[in-house]
Amino acid sequence: MKLLRYGAPGSEKPALLDGKGAMRDLSGQLPDLAGKALTSASLGRIRALDPETLPLVGGAPRIGACVGDVRNFIAVGLNFADHAAETGAEIPKEPILFNKAPNCIVGPHDDVVIPKGSVKTDWEVELAIVIGDGGSYIPQDEAMAAIAGFCVCNDVSEREYQIERGGQWAKGKGCPTFGPLGPWLVTPDEIADVQNLGMWLEIDGERVQNGSTKTMIFGAAYLVHYISQFMRLDPGDVITTGTPPGVGLGFKPPRYLKGGETVTLGIDGLGAQKQTFVPFG
Repeated sequence: MKLLRYGAPGSEKPALLDGKGAMRDLSGQLPDLAGKALTSASLGRIRALDPETLPLVGGAPRIGACVGDVRNFIAVGLNFADHAAETGAEIPKEPILFNKAPNCIVGPHDDVVIPKGSVKTDWEVELAIVIGDGGSYIPQDEAMAAIAGFCVCNDVSEREYQIERGGQWAKGKGCPTFGPLGPWLVTPDEIADVQNLGMWLEIDGERVQNGSTKTMIFGAAYLVHYISQFMRLDPGDVITTGTPPGVGLGFKPPRYLKGGETVTLGIDGLGAQKQTFVPFG
């Protein structure tokens, strides 16, 4: 299934895409694509519905983030071998984890605001995992069953805040609007091999990132298993899993967003995003 949320910010309704790509409203079936609505039991009930019986969504409404009310937004750093190489970093022996502020999540086509005074705002196309059943100490061979679905994430980053201001990476990762998610939450049964998906990102039509999930150092199932050793993963938690090469930090000299750029990004089978980066204020 391809699930999504539509409507004004803060008032999004759940929907699914039918076989013809039309949006069908799910608000009569569940209040939102959030929390317990993303468990395997809940998704099973949605899967059993006949989309033709659901109301069509007319017009061209705003598409919101594909999951609502996210409590934990966990990110993985330096998780692509080719990205680690472009930054001159060593391959991590274990996943590098940090947090993005859940309230930085926005829709896939919403504007992204460059923070006040920022001179090093960067882009990162990433595969995100949305947790379904979750739990603690999840065995690796059961991890895929704990996943509700996958989506596209732009892990927008401010590199000065992240690297040069001391402390944790979170300083440069959770600024308002730094977490576009969607357009769709795609359930695992629709993806033949999550570790073989093409990924790309363009700035004003110029392709700058062109990679694949096959170069991930730690795959999706392992990450769910690993993270669950340190915290309980709840339904609706989001894990964004790292980026392939081509970020602004890796250019020589580095290249960053100034405002006014159109950034388009996507992952095979998961859809595409399009954002305008706008200066603060």
